[in-house]
Amino acid sequence: MKTANLAIVFTDIKGFTERTSRQTLEENQRLLQVHEALLAPLFKAFGGRIIKSIGDAFLVTFESPTQAVLSGIAIQDRLWHHNRELLEDDQIHVRVAVNVGEVRVEANDIFGEPVNIAARVEGIAEADEVFFTEAVYLAMNKAEVPSQEVGAFELKGIPGKIRVFRVPRAPYRVLAPAPDAVLPSPEEAASLPPYGNLALARVTDSSMDLGALGQRAAEGAAVVGQRAAAVGQLAAASAVAVGQRAAVVGAAVGQRASVLGQQARTATDALWARVYAKLPPSITTKVSSTRAGWGVCGLLLAVVLLGGGLLVFGGGPAMRAIRDVEGATGAEKVQKVNEAKRLIRLEEADQRAYLSGRLEEAQGNMSAAVVHYAAAVRKDGNGRAQSRLISLLKHEQCGVRASAATAVGGLHLEDARGALESLAEDGGPNEGSAGGFLNLGTCDSKQAAADALKRLP
Repeated sequence: MKTANLAIVFTDIKGFTERTSRQTLEENQRLLQVHEALLAPLFKAFGGRIIKSIGDAFLVTFESPTQAVLSGIAIQDRLWHHNRELLEDDQIHVRVAVNVGEVRVEANDIFGEPVNIAARVEGIAEADEVFFTEAVYLAMNKAEVPSQEVGAFELKGIPGKIRVFRVPRAPYRVLAPAPDAVLPSPEEAASLPPYGNLALARVTDSSMDLGALGQRAAEGAAVVGQRAAAVGQLAAASAVAVGQRAAVVGAAVGQRASVLGQQARTATDALWARVYAKLPPSITTKVSSTRAGWGVCGLLLAVVLLGGGLLVFGGGPAMRAIRDVEGATGAEKVQKVNEAKRLIRLEEADQRAYLSGRLEEAQGNMSAAVVHYAAAVRKDGNGRAQSRLISLLKHEQCGVRASAATAVGGLHLEDARGALESLAEDGGPNEGSAGGFLNLGTCDSKQAAADALKRLP
């Protein structure tokens, strides 16, 4: 019999059973996929080993009680960032409980009273909180983890009372602030993560990798498709708005042509041909027959000539902030993510879900990105989000393709038919690899595409 002294972490989603009763099977699966994508990398980042999961509950072990509690703190702050842009019904709130003790280790499971105590403490923990036992309090590094006693509890099946502690909310102060110290206002405090990114700031980019490398490699190939989708949105805009944009851009292009001369005009003609060739037939017809269409292409050409410096439909500052996130790590990354979220909140309401999806992609959270894109299409009819979902049907990761196929099928996107047919016939890389929630079973994006095709009109 093998035993080990381990820290045990239990988590579960608040109100999961009630949500299941009013969700479709696909909606429930997406919720669990997002939940896994948000929590699993953080367990790994702090040295945790996922033992098992039942529905919405994780059982994880750590060799260090300090790291176990820090993982819970990071999870709560990560979920706070995730929930800020979502409606209440779409948010995820979890309870985290930690205990430590000697357990019996058998194959892929653990047994013993420390496990039972952790499960009981999880039952009395509150959503968005991190609770831990006195055993953890005595064993952890108190200089790294602030604590506050909750009380002593009689837990079912456990002899005697168990003292329980919690991680208090930020800001953390050991000494009273100086007389001239400026404390955050209630409004400012509400805009900060509950634990001040105390643990989340320690997470490196590599430890949070959920396929970001593959997505970044596909980024360049998707740029033309995004711009074409943007043109499609502009073509559907009001004639007044298009006319105003076309007049401004036309003047800029005309001035540029007069300065550069005939040689520049020749180069521009070549660029026009390349851009025009990338447009879908429905747009090229409008371009050929309407002045407004030429104004739209004038705007696209200006975007290309200026190296993408102009971004249509209000994505400029937010998109630049999102791109900054991709190259950042550690505390700098957390700051850039917060700045990107702030800028996204300033965008038009019908662009926020799409931009939130782009931000999740920049952080490597592909399952969460798919959920945001689907919400943007469903609620706002966002064309860029639709194009993004369709492009993910060619992603190099099987799980991402399968999730995208499920999403476009649920949205009944006729425009995705061609991509779905190709995926259903040919599949993609890593077919049959471990995939889905908690890697139960294998991934089959071909079957997911076939199922999605059945749901199209």
